[in-house]
Amino acid sequence: MRAIRTARHRAVVLATVAALGAGLLAGCADDGKDEDAASSGNSDGKTTITVGLFGTFGFKEAGLYDEYMKQNPDIQIKETVTERNENYYPALLSHLTQNSGLQDIQGVEVGNIAEITSTQADKLVDLSKYGKKADFLESKWAQGTTKDGKTVALGTDVGPMAICYRKDIFEQAGLPTDREELAKLWEGDWAKFIDVGRDFKKNAPKGVTFMDSPGGLLNAVLSSETEKFYNAEGEVIYKTNPAVKDAFDLTADAASEGLIGKQVQFQPAWDTTIAKGKFAAMSCPPWMLGYIESKSEASSAGKWDVAKAPKAGNWGGSFLAVPKAGKNAEEAAKLAAWLTAPEQQATLFAKRGSFPSAPATYEGEQVRAAKNKMTGDAPIGEIFGDAAKTSPVQVIGPKDQIIQQGLTDNGVILVTKGKSAAQAWSNAIKTIDNNLEK
Repeated sequence: MRAIRTARHRAVVLATVAALGAGLLAGCADDGKDEDAASSGNSDGKTTITVGLFGTFGFKEAGLYDEYMKQNPDIQIKETVTERNENYYPALLSHLTQNSGLQDIQGVEVGNIAEITSTQADKLVDLSKYGKKADFLESKWAQGTTKDGKTVALGTDVGPMAICYRKDIFEQAGLPTDREELAKLWEGDWAKFIDVGRDFKKNAPKGVTFMDSPGGLLNAVLSSETEKFYNAEGEVIYKTNPAVKDAFDLTADAASEGLIGKQVQFQPAWDTTIAKGKFAAMSCPPWMLGYIESKSEASSAGKWDVAKAPKAGNWGGSFLAVPKAGKNAEEAAKLAAWLTAPEQQATLFAKRGSFPSAPATYEGEQVRAAKNKMTGDAPIGEIFGDAAKTSPVQVIGPKDQIIQQGLTDNGVILVTKGKSAAQAWSNAIKTIDNNLEK
């Protein structure tokens, strides 16, 4: 989910992300009714490349489309975006199945990449002829590659986890504001992070919670695990994996104590809590910085900071795929490779906060010395870079997104509405199993 993924979820990711992205969140705005317009030339003789995304990947905002069109004056790029990945991805699957109504380039959230590579690869261009394997994290390249070695998606960002927090609100609650001091308080254990939340609540400003949402906390805790919903053999284990239940119960306890807001992430009500400063901290992969900026009031700039998360983890990250059905698949593949090349990934992080999946950028000036106007002098390049190097390589299954959304939006959120943890878990299980059977 990106941020805005999902926002990138990609919230940028998102998220967005996303989406994150993660958390994740973008979409296929094409409704399938104008299939000939998806890949075509236009009236001035230029070739139009259409890009369908979920959430804010940041390509447009960082000026990358303009730069590519400047370098390639015969190309016109048009982007369409859907905010939440759960609205985007089903439409993408439907269009791929029908082999029509597709954009020239389609974003894919990491939670969906296993299903895309295992069931839709024959509909997608092999991008190994355009992107370079050596440019990407080994795990990122592998996620976009089929079992028979066909690379059908190139990685954009990854989502190494940190904690974003409001220094002014922490100070009002009598908590430390120094990022290193805070990191030591919760180092090694997400339960310690919740203990800090309990201290926050004692003197919290009226109407302000410690964290933003149950889904944000649950996703962060699970991001620290190597196996969560599937095991290495591809078996669904979310109901029997103690790490999942422990994360759910920890989040439910925090929610029942009033430490967490009652909103679902990447919804209008949640956006308002960002703008109005109604929470003090949030789980924060890099793509979330772009989402914070897009939803915050101007006066919030510089009031945020970033601290190391209790445990290293990855939440979000997306890919670009090129459907074969496009009339300009060759030009689209070239654009996808250019957008995901190390140089553009570094620029995207410097301008929008989407952290590169290209490790060669990690020690470069654009990444290592990066700052963000929302987080002032915080060394975000160092913080996220160090987290990326130590994050576990997670097992991703074909229905990760369905399981994750069921646990958050149909599960732990219910605790904020008066349900017990047991009732919320039961509802999540029922929802997930019903969706997995479809």
